[in-house]
Amino acid sequence: MPDMVEVLIDSVRVSLMSPQRIVILRQKDAERYLPVWVGPYEAEAITVALQEVEMARPMTHDLLKNVFTIFDALLMRVEVVSLRDEIFYGNIVAEVDGKIVNIDSRPSDAIALAVRAHVPILVSGEVMAAASIFPEHDMQQEEPPPSVISAPHPKSVGADDKRLSVFEDFLSQLEKKKDERDDKNKPKDKPKDKPEK
Repeated sequence: MPDMVEVLIDSVRVSLMSPQRIVILRQKDAERYLPVWVGPYEAEAITVALQEVEMARPMTHDLLKNVFTIFDALLMRVEVVSLRDEIFYGNIVAEVDGKIVNIDSRPSDAIALAVRAHVPILVSGEVMAAASIFPEHDMQQEEPPPSVISAPHPKSVGADDKRLSVFEDFLSQLEKKKDERDDKNKPKDKPKDKPEK
């Protein structure tokens, strides 16, 4: 296994200006954080599992965990293995009949599964080096803007709004870059044909 760093889910952050959510992963033995953009449904699946909310019927990630169990596949860990073109790539590692199986996955789905199966979440050292932040060095502590609220893991030690507010500038920059990218990728209006005389 290449250089991997174990992380914990620090919080799930919600932007009121965008349908996207951010899962903040914190290195287990350091104050280093990795923000990962996820969709609203995946964020909800992670939050539901973190808060141990009982659902009447299995959600997709519960179903996936049940399938692993029924086929005697032992979930060992999930990984964030690479970052290419601002997209994170994940991996689910399981043991099936004594063999290690790697299953390609979006990190959001892998994390939602890891929370349910209580398995470690690991991040490639290269990904941490490229995309992680040290809040005390990278940004100033201020109150969070009204457009961003946090939903900390209820069991996370010291995960309060004051500590999470260090992400304000970082999140604002991410949203600004995303808006700029979206504007750049919008199709330009075609020039209207001149009316014939």
